[in-house]
Amino acid sequence: MPKRVTLADIARRTGLSTAAVSMALHNAPDSRIPDATVRRVRHAADELGYVVDVNARSLRTGCTGVMGFISDQVTLTRFASAMLRGILDVAEEHNQTVMIIETDRDPQRYERGVTTLRSRRVDSLIMGLMTSRHITLPLGNWHVPAIVANGTANGISSVLPLEYQAGQDVVHHLVYRGHRRIAMIGHHSTPPAPEVSATIGMRMHGIDDAMSEAGLTFVSRFDGRVWEPELGHRGVDHVLEAKPTAIIAANDRIAFGIYERLRQRGLSIPQDVSVISFDDEELAALMHPGLTTMRLPYFEMGQAAATQVLGLSAGGMLPTAVTTAEGIGLPLTGVWRESVADLH
Repeated sequence: MPKRVTLADIARRTGLSTAAVSMALHNAPDSRIPDATVRRVRHAADELGYVVDVNARSLRTGCTGVMGFISDQVTLTRFASAMLRGILDVAEEHNQTVMIIETDRDPQRYERGVTTLRSRRVDSLIMGLMTSRHITLPLGNWHVPAIVANGTANGISSVLPLEYQAGQDVVHHLVYRGHRRIAMIGHHSTPPAPEVSATIGMRMHGIDDAMSEAGLTFVSRFDGRVWEPELGHRGVDHVLEAKPTAIIAANDRIAFGIYERLRQRGLSIPQDVSVISFDDEELAALMHPGLTTMRLPYFEMGQAAATQVLGLSAGGMLPTAVTTAEGIGLPLTGVWRESVADLH
């Protein structure tokens, strides 16, 4: 077996002390080592094939340089996987490794995931959810920097989308484009339990408040809690009796059903009826016409969560982030495609 290259080997190659070599390789603050010397040390390390001994560094510093990520369908869904990309970008920038465990919405796997990551002595923990809701995360007496991305948990800080603002933005956009006869499919009269959704109630409140502020009421509304294309399909037949100029879909999947049923009835989007929605699933851009929708900030939630558990300020990276009672709030982005007509 080849002999492992050590700091002493690099020191002999460069004529420096092992302490100076260590500081040069690990970007030690206030080391005052000239840049030219740092380059010489790193060149020698590359030539010799030096690899950092992570276990030794962990024993010395008490830190493993590993961030734990427990995923609840984030890694399984292209729609939400941008959250992982945001985490990985921040981790790479700060020389962190990410250990990923997928639970596939199984609470028993949460506990096994926590146990596994704790046994690996990760420095921090992020729990990421594809669907925003309240969960129980069994940390016990494990005191580690932790945060939930796109959800809430027992006493742990959260990163959440600003759904109230998004609901208002959808109505404001329709009113700005001249729409007054607005219908909705997928409304919730009563907010769902937090275990079902931690944010949908705020989306509904934002829509309702913006309608009221504009002096409007829905010309028709078709409620439903199962937000799948079938609800949009059935809802179209109900709301069209009121002759709306625009339909708000509670999410993109409902909007897909609306598109299908409007076409079956020989109606065009947006010439006959405009459609606007939430989430920006991948298919939204491929619809004809492209679906106007509010994009969930999965990537930004990943960035914010990783930044938070590393004890860094998210202000420079995420200037749109706001402080909320739960932790960090991030706005949804309006994706203005061709499904909304201008009535002016």
